[in-house]
Amino acid sequence: MREMRLWHVGIVAVSVVLSGIVVATQGVTPRTSVGLIALAAFVVGWFAVGWRFEHDDRAATFVVVLCLVLTPVAVWSSPTFTTMQTIVFPIIWSAMCGLRRTIIVNIVFSILVGIALFFSTGADTGALVQAVAIEAFSLAFSISLGLWITTIERRSAEKQYLLDELRDTQQKLAALSRDAGVTSERERLAREIHDTIAQDLTGLVLIAQRASRELAAGDTAAAGQQLAVLEEGARTALAETRALVASSAPPSLDGHGIGGALERLGERFERETSMLVEVTSTVSAAVDRDLEVVLLRCAQEGLANVRKHSGASRASIRLSMTDDERSLRIADNGAGFELDAPRDGFGLNGMRERLALVGGTLDIESGADGTTLLITLPKGDGS
Repeated sequence: MREMRLWHVGIVAVSVVLSGIVVATQGVTPRTSVGLIALAAFVVGWFAVGWRFEHDDRAATFVVVLCLVLTPVAVWSSPTFTTMQTIVFPIIWSAMCGLRRTIIVNIVFSILVGIALFFSTGADTGALVQAVAIEAFSLAFSISLGLWITTIERRSAEKQYLLDELRDTQQKLAALSRDAGVTSERERLAREIHDTIAQDLTGLVLIAQRASRELAAGDTAAAGQQLAVLEEGARTALAETRALVASSAPPSLDGHGIGGALERLGERFERETSMLVEVTSTVSAAVDRDLEVVLLRCAQEGLANVRKHSGASRASIRLSMTDDERSLRIADNGAGFELDAPRDGFGLNGMRERLALVGGTLDIESGADGTTLLITLPKGDGS
């Protein structure tokens, strides 16, 4: 809209100035009246139809024809009106489609104006030289300026296309990032639920079954002990659930560190399963809280597998977090399993995925004398 207002101002200004010059220098004669009428008709045609040329092909054709017809008529009436070319050439460049067609129309316009200028200035040899010189210069300047502006517009259009492509790509990347974030969060929640709530609930079921058997056998004291363990396990599961919802560290790590958390995990596992669990830890290097969560979850998953699959009577957890070694070893004296056998469970795969996030690895050894899980973490400063 602002650009169109500039067009309006330019056309009105040129028309008023040229009309004033012609009237002041030549007066109102029958011949100059023709030029003034042609100029007025041009202005009226512009404001009636021509200004719509950017969005209407018929308006564009109309304004070009208006320029080709009325400008030579005005120039014929007075050479002063030759200055109309300063506004007419830009209109032609803006209204025409296609570079070749625009240049052809520029040439035709220059020829028509040159002929009108020739007859307006005397129709002799001097008038011919003057008309040819003026129009040759005007045409050359118009084509040069038009080609320069066209090149700028083309480059601007290419840059705008690239910017649009970049914005579209950024939007797609943002959408992919959101989807990846959602998927990653779902996987994280799946691992957390499997390693915490699911394992706690499994333990509660086993304890409840044991308490039921002891009640059925009439051993109320033993059943009471199992119910106490059941209550403790339920409270632990509740605390883990709240920590998961709040996305905070597991309660067992709060203020105690990974060594103390593993000791309490082993004690609780002994009470729930009556299996001997030996926990040793050497922590002399700084350990990041996120890394402590990974180690605790791996220990929970390792003991859960011992409970569900091994049939072992003894298990051990050995943690070493020093400048020379960063590892967690979980072993049992159970029956072992085939390493190449297909597995439907989420546990070991989830453990590997969790370790991969911190650059760790999981190695498994299993045989008739038991199973060992060796978790190795990259050496660093723990941060």
